[in-house]
Formats: sequence, C-alpha cells, structure tokens
Amino acid sequence: MPELPEVERGRRIAEAACLGKTIESVFAAEDDIVYDGVAPERFAEVLEGRTVEAVRRRGKQLWMELDRAPHPLFHFGMTGDFRAYADPADRHKYCKVELVMADGTRLGMKNPRRLGRLRLREEPEHEPPISDLGWDPYADPPTPKEFVELLAKRKAPLKALLLDQKVLAGVGNWIADEALYQAKLRPDRRASDLSAAESKRLLTRTVRVVAKAVEVDADKRKFPRTWLFHQRWKLREDNKGHDVRDAKGDRIEFLKVGGRTTAWAPARQS
Repeated sequence: MPELPEVERGRRIAEAACLGKTIESVFAAEDDIVYDGVAPERFAEVLEGRTVEAVRRRGKQLWMELDRAPHPLFHFGMTGDFRAYADPADRHKYCKVELVMADGTRLGMKNPRRLGRLRLREEPEHEPPISDLGWDPYADPPTPKEFVELLAKRKAPLKALLLDQKVLAGVGNWIADEALYQAKLRPDRRASDLSAAESKRLLTRTVRVVAKAVEVDADKRKFPRTWLFHQRWKLREDNKGHDVRDAKGDRIEFLKVGGRTTAWAPARQS
C-alpha cells in the first residue's frame, strides 16, 4: 500500500506535470466506488478550464489547489499512483481519472483494486478527511516535547499508535516496523510506559526513516541494506518456520499488533 513516501512521489509527479497549467479536458471513469460523494461527470466538469496553482499533500492525502474552488483530492488506496505521459495510448487500463493539460501533458491515476478515492472539497485543509489527520512526519513533524506529552497519555501499543493517522499521518505498516526496529522498541509496548528519552528516540527514527525514503523517491532498491524493510517481506506461507534474520544476524519474528502483521527483532527491541 502506498505510504507517505510513495504519495510524496506522486505529488512531485503531479506538480511537474500540472503546476501553473490549465486543465483542458478530463477523462473520468464511471466508478461510483472510487468517486466519493461526487459523480464522475461532475468531477470532470468542475476541473475543466481550471488552472493548477499548487499540488499539496498531508499524510496519504494529496490534493490540487485550483484557481477557484472546489479542489480535487486524490487518495491512492492500495494500488493507486500517478503517471505523466503525452500519448493517449499510454493511459492505464485501470485509469480512474486523466487530466489533459493545455500543453498536451496528461496525468493519469490508476486504481486497479478500487480502494482509492477521488473527492471534491471547498477548503481541503479544513474539511475531512484532511482536517482529521495528525502531524505529517515529513512536512510538519511534532516537536519532541509534543510527542513525549502525547505518548504519556496513550495506553495503546506503539505499533497501533504509529498507525493512527490522527497521530502521524502517512505512516503505514512497514514504516512503523522500521521506526520501532531502529528505535529498539518492542511494537507491543504501551506508549505510556516509555521514558521521555525513548519517546524522543522513536520520533527521531520515524522522521529519519520517512525522510530517507522520500530522498530516494520511494525507490525501495535504494533503502539502506541494514533496514528491517528488506527482510520483513519474507513472511509467506512457504517461509513459515524458516529462520529469518536481519543484517546483523538477529532473528526476526512476526506477531499481530493492533490487527496488523508486525516484524521485529526480539534481541534488539525491548
């Protein structure tokens, strides 16, 4: 599933393709699931003739600021992303919306599993779903003091807290596992049990993991080889019972925390 780094990559693709340009026409697929609260034809009608003044993101939510409201919101879900191209033949089979700019550039959003969402909002930052989101660990992370105070009040397991979009917007399963691994903290520890130093360390590691993933444009092949990320995907039916270890040779185990499969190294995390 696209997490913050993948959505930031999508934002940059959209910005390069559309910023400062006028939307000449819009293809909107007939899909009453992906289009949330707006008919596809209405979505297209609203965008045509508008100029893109900014492309913004908070967590996993991405939106365009046009020269006048309403503004379009894009949520990739599990299989969505943006693609920029010039040839109409390059439109993806499962494209849900395609913006054709006045200069001929096209921006398409595919969504094969239909778990993404397309919406319109008058004031995106002040309306759900964006107004419901917490800190963005890349664009505006909390201060150490704010994070320490928050964790001191929460009894949820650390993994569940990191996945709470009202706390840290854009953090998903692998980022949470990586941050906890690097912070040397058990994923099932209660947030309120952490010392101030441990809470600060968790925040620092989370912000660094996100920043590095964004730096390499979410290209997983460029993630540091020491990251847990490269081993956590080895949980498969044919791997159950096999010995999975991290780059330092510590055994990796898998458990459920907050309903999510979680990878961790017991020898390293306490």
